[in-house]
Amino acid sequence: QVQLVESGGGLVQTGGSLRLSCAASGRTFSRYAMGWFRQAPGKEREFVAAISSSGSTTYYADSVKGRFTISRDNDKNTVYLQMSSLKPDDTAVYYCAASWTDRNDPFYIRTTDYPYWGQGTQVTVSS
Repeated sequence: QVQLVESGGGLVQTGGSLRLSCAASGRTFSRYAMGWFRQAPGKEREFVAAISSSGSTTYYADSVKGRFTISRDNDKNTVYLQMSSLKPDDTAVYYCAASWTDRNDPFYIRTTDYPYWGQGTQVTVSS
């Protein structure tokens, strides 16, 4: 089992940048595929970015491609989401999620693929 704690959210102007961090507990972080999701008021939680357990593969939602970068440091048990060129539509609570992997270094993009979730961090982009 893994516990996740997000940080780094806040208020930023349109065009600004933020870096979110997600710290994981446990000694087997390198065996977890990780993902970032977000949920805006009145909307369903949606996929943002994913990274495989080794960090060799990343995948992004079309809405953030070219603006957001997911990365991980397995020595620090942390996954990051660097967000640039932020827009008001990026306003949401951002969640990191983890899924144990035992084969083939996969990544996942569905909420149902992730059994472990953090508590979320608010990102607000003002116009």
